[in-house]
Amino acid sequence: MDLRGLTKRFGSLAVVDNVSLKIDHGQLVCLLGPSGCGKTTTLRLIAGFLEPSDGEIHVGERLVSSKARTLPPEQRNMSMIFQSYALWPHMTVTENIVYGLRLRNMDRDTIAKKLAAILATTKLEALAQRYPGELSGGQQQRVALARALIVEPQTLLLDEPLSNLDANLREEMRFEIRRLHDEYRYTTVYVTHDQSKAPWLRSASTISGCRRRRRLRLRIRSRRSSRGRSISAPRATTWWKWLTAPVCAPPRRLKPMCKRAARSG
Repeated sequence: MDLRGLTKRFGSLAVVDNVSLKIDHGQLVCLLGPSGCGKTTTLRLIAGFLEPSDGEIHVGERLVSSKARTLPPEQRNMSMIFQSYALWPHMTVTENIVYGLRLRNMDRDTIAKKLAAILATTKLEALAQRYPGELSGGQQQRVALARALIVEPQTLLLDEPLSNLDANLREEMRFEIRRLHDEYRYTTVYVTHDQSKAPWLRSASTISGCRRRRRLRLRIRSRRSSRGRSISAPRATTWWKWLTAPVCAPPRRLKPMCKRAARSG
């Protein structure tokens, strides 16, 4: 996948501004950045839900998006997992998972074979006849993953899919996503604002800086500062907020952050 000078404007506001990124086939890439920096907009541009104001998106040899022409989502061979999972509440796990195959008019034998394989891979066999309302958050997430993977997409797009889960489930699903990626080797773009997720998931990371934000990243190696003192997670978070504060922010907004950072430093 190749993004070339990708730009998206809403009126005079450039939400995505001249982004260029090349992703090799089979690579898992994290788009990492603070809220509001254009990560989800970039993902929606890749999926075809939005048309670019400028620039191009190439997948393989195909031009799928440009200012002049945008290929619709159903013709891109991509699957997207949303933050809210977007499962049909009136359908069972099985019906949710095979929905995409039925839209493609596949025969029953092929659907049954693919369903059995993906249920085994995502460990959902025992839950096949349950409804989404009867599942835990982690189980719903696995259903969303199974539905996305059963259609054998060329590219998988994930928009902060773990943000609704508690800490233990997030950790479990983080490794599950990585395991499934390593098994299927599809190209994956994973959007997150959580720095802790990126090292565990990615084979490459991209730091997204929104319009007029400082494009800086605090490197914390082994959670130790340059003076050898251990840096706790809350202090690291304080520094992250300070480094990613908008350049145009008024002084009264920056002062509290700077004072907290100075006390923790």
